[in-house]
Amino acid sequence: MPETPSPSTTRDSRFGPVMYRLAEEFSGVHHTSTVTRCVDAARHGAEDVTGRATPELVERIARQHLQVLALAFAEQR
Repeated sequence: MPETPSPSTTRDSRFGPVMYRLAEEFSGVHHTSTVTRCVDAARHGAEDVTGRATPELVERIARQHLQVLALAFAEQR
């Protein structure tokens, strides 16, 4: 079953460039749907903690999540 991006992230054009940059940075490491889920989770987390989610903050949080996820997968090999 193909995965689809989260509607809340794809509807807000402010996060399109964030998803694009992270998808490029992690190409060959993570599928685009994984990047989208991390951006969406980072956005919701930032909104829960700070009450707002700027693209810069969301990108930093999502990048850290993707880096940790890549390390965890590398350790399993």
